[in-house]
Amino acid sequence: MSIIIGFAMLVYPNIDPIIFSLGPLHIRWYSLAYIAGILLPFLIFKQAYRHSLKMSMDDIFNYISYLILGVIIGGRIGYVLFYDFIEFMKSPHLIIAIWRGGMSYHGGAIGAIISTILFAKRYHINKLMLLDLLAIGSTIGIFLGRIANFINGELFGRVTTSPLGMVFPMGGHLPRHPSQLYESFAEGFLLFLILWIIRRYLTPKPGILGSIYLILYGSFRFVLEFFREPDAHLGFVIHIFSLGQLLCIVEILIGLYLCWLLQKQPTHH
Repeated sequence: MSIIIGFAMLVYPNIDPIIFSLGPLHIRWYSLAYIAGILLPFLIFKQAYRHSLKMSMDDIFNYISYLILGVIIGGRIGYVLFYDFIEFMKSPHLIIAIWRGGMSYHGGAIGAIISTILFAKRYHINKLMLLDLLAIGSTIGIFLGRIANFINGELFGRVTTSPLGMVFPMGGHLPRHPSQLYESFAEGFLLFLILWIIRRYLTPKPGILGSIYLILYGSFRFVLEFFREPDAHLGFVIHIFSLGQLLCIVEILIGLYLCWLLQKQPTHH
């Protein structure tokens, strides 16, 4: 499982995507990453949910349910709308076949935001503070999810002569960027660190942390998309830019607008 450094490239470790099997039931790293990505933020920020937001354990479990539905429904609808709309309109029944095409990050993010707002409204919880915790917590899921993508050998990078390149089983015979690991570090670990420092030492207004998340995630993803292989059925949408980059531009603009809007509001004591 170790990565051997060669003269021209790294060697892909070929980790089995299945951790173990119980008869016909296969436990995969990807599934574990999804579960851990949702549950770990609540364990790490348990005190903030309990004390800052005055949420009971029942509230937290209900919120987890909202998030799971929001991410799955939003992620699937996002993939259908953004990445393969015409094909799914020809065969609408395939929309529920999440193993075909998968889910979209941007759709999942929209679903998570909507479900958070609906939950906050129903349970009378400060939605901006809840969205801030969602923002910093989601970086954990991104970190784990991209590592799972790497283990699956999917969403790999473009062909490269860089010594960081490696040959992926489903990527042909030429070395490619391990862009999943780049994204895991930047959009997961680094973004978590930045948001944690801002939250810990700068005490921003409610909603600012979530806005900064949109700006920084969009910026990191936009740059790293230059190392990632575009979706085969889409290619480059506009000149050298992928659809993911166009969605990131929208995300950055929304984050900047929200930051400006929130900064204009007076601080209440």
